[in-house]
Amino acid sequence: MSVLVEGRGRVEVAAVFKVSARVVGNWWVKWRVGGGGALLSGARGRRAGEHQVLSEVEQVAVRQAVFDYIPCGLGLSGQLWGRGQIGELIFKLCRVRFTELGVGEYLTGWGLTFQRPDKRAVEWDREAVRLWREETWSAIWAGGKAGNGGVLFAGLVGICSGQVSGRAWGGQGRAPVVRRTGSWFSVNAMSAISICGRMCFMVFTESFDAKVMCHFLARLVGHFGHKVHVIVDRRSAHRSKAVRAWLADRQDEIELHFLPLYSPERNLDELVNADLKRSLLHAQRARNRAEPATETRRFFHRRQRQPHIVTGCFKAPHVRYVLDE
Repeated sequence: MSVLVEGRGRVEVAAVFKVSARVVGNWWVKWRVGGGGALLSGARGRRAGEHQVLSEVEQVAVRQAVFDYIPCGLGLSGQLWGRGQIGELIFKLCRVRFTELGVGEYLTGWGLTFQRPDKRAVEWDREAVRLWREETWSAIWAGGKAGNGGVLFAGLVGICSGQVSGRAWGGQGRAPVVRRTGSWFSVNAMSAISICGRMCFMVFTESFDAKVMCHFLARLVGHFGHKVHVIVDRRSAHRSKAVRAWLADRQDEIELHFLPLYSPERNLDELVNADLKRSLLHAQRARNRAEPATETRRFFHRRQRQPHIVTGCFKAPHVRYVLDE
């Protein structure tokens, strides 16, 4: 307000700033009371969370319902929460109708994002997974240490000639083309990894059954000079009568343990299998069964020389529990 201090009138100052003399008078009063800082304009509009239709309690209730339930569990349609279903939930709980845009503003404010869902079998048992994590795994690890043995995670992976995964850049409306043989064939592999990154594997072309499983377990016994504890899923071949009979004669050399039903994310070896499939994407498309078998062996031989990459998989959220021991 230096122009007023210099003796200029309010009308003259109002003409300079293109406002009314009354506004200049208000500025003058503020300046005399609070100085130049009083003239600074603050943020305009509503404060965050002010004048919202839903109260804080109602927002907490809706947000928690989205976390704890699926739509069909609350009498709505579907298994996934979209803005339409959440709008119906808000009406059901609070008797207020929102547009999808209005629902989206609340979701953003609650820190929710639009995500691709994980797939999980209906037979999956949360309590069994908890017991595995808190009790079974700790007992297996302790038993392996007490008997000077080792703990291995093992799994099966299949590579099909028609398998196409991953994405690639291309022109709009012109999808990239992957050329592959019209013949169908597959290659299977069993692999096992230890906590320190040691890896054993076996590539084969026949179907996986109890006989193949026993052959693989025999190779594991031959690779280690001490007893090994092998963790696998509950595939029928793993639990077959032939495998149990084979294990009964070698109780001092090897012991088999089973993961909870439909919980492949708890198996470290599944991350190695995913790494294998990503690696094969960069290889030339196979024209016969020998080519993917060769590429699969080459991958496992490479990872055997790179234990730091194998142990790097242990940082994934679902398998990080192995590091707690």
